[in-house]
Amino acid sequence: MALSTSLRSNLVRPLTGLTALSSTGHLRRPFSSSADDSTVITVETSVPFVGHKCDPPSRNVETTPKELLGFFYDMALMRRMEIASDSLYKSKLIRGFCHLYDGQEAVAVGMEAAITKKDCIITAYRDHCIFLGRGGSLVECFSELMGRQAGCSKGKGGSMHFYKKENGFFGGHGIVGAQVPLGCGLAFAQKYSKDETVTFAMYGDGAANQGQLFEALNMSALLDLPAILVCENNHYGMGTAEWRAAKSPAYYKRGDYVPGLKIHFSSKVLQESDVVDGMDAFAVKQACKFAKEHALKNGPIILEMDTYRYHGHSMSDPGSTYRTRDEISGVRQERDPIERIRKLILSHELSTEAELKTIEKKIRSEVDDAIALAKESPMPDPSELFTNVYVKGFGIEVAGADRKEVRGVLP
Repeated sequence: MALSTSLRSNLVRPLTGLTALSSTGHLRRPFSSSADDSTVITVETSVPFVGHKCDPPSRNVETTPKELLGFFYDMALMRRMEIASDSLYKSKLIRGFCHLYDGQEAVAVGMEAAITKKDCIITAYRDHCIFLGRGGSLVECFSELMGRQAGCSKGKGGSMHFYKKENGFFGGHGIVGAQVPLGCGLAFAQKYSKDETVTFAMYGDGAANQGQLFEALNMSALLDLPAILVCENNHYGMGTAEWRAAKSPAYYKRGDYVPGLKIHFSSKVLQESDVVDGMDAFAVKQACKFAKEHALKNGPIILEMDTYRYHGHSMSDPGSTYRTRDEISGVRQERDPIERIRKLILSHELSTEAELKTIEKKIRSEVDDAIALAKESPMPDPSELFTNVYVKGFGIEVAGADRKEVRGVLP
């Protein structure tokens, strides 16, 4: 498929502005941009936050028409990207591990709305949408997923190892829980530099029982580091329900001496509860804003995002053997994060249903174009096997099996 020069240029750049284009153009906006709209809309979260050793923030969250429409676009784009990734995997264009984020988009979008690119984020292997939110492009995403040179990690990382250091994204990590100590290390550097920024170290409920998490949290508390530990509780660690893996699944209280805040999923499909819906982008935004202010003044805090993934743990998991299809469809009907934003936009008469459908149609086209462009990117050169392994300039030699013949010198 041949792509025009202008389309190529658009797709390889991150989104750069909220502009309503003509019927043949794409809607563009920067992620986490809530600037320059004069109309202020106050949105109330469905129910209060739940706090541990802290006073929870207000339920009233201020937004603007621009931000509301931006949230819709961002989450719809993330959703479409993950659905397309599912198809590419089944077509064997994506190989290896692949963990999809559809259903959890409110966490990525709400978090970005509360912070800046100078703040750091580090997460596990469900990282595609976090990378996109940090300013990555669709072409970088799909190229990396397909192991191509144009990928964000030059095609060498794949699904689990997206990276964008210049925008404060320090990667997806494949070892369960291992990113949390690294995130606390980033927070140590931030405090040492006195730059008034924070790190969000993200992990799932399946990693919440890891010993290294508690060691890192203890050190962070001792040093009052600006570390925010974010537990994305989607209720299933691989195929194991949280209640089977954790004696106490109240993860926001796990810090004991460290304050915590829960952004709770209130669907009756999972449990009877009357606390905040964690699939609400505005609840996430408010919680992350609160957590950043707290961490800069007082040190670490734990956020528990009570969310839900629609796909299985990975593409090798059908996701329906340990939970019912009724449970999944019930969550989609009651608390889908995109549908919640759609209802807010329509209720405030910021757009019509037909206009939102048009945006979704254009998003599908943009994703398709990005996939086509990513497919044109070549595979990494075999010499790339030897790059980014050792420090440059040390003259490390590659020898044959008998150690007599030098086969090459690593850069």
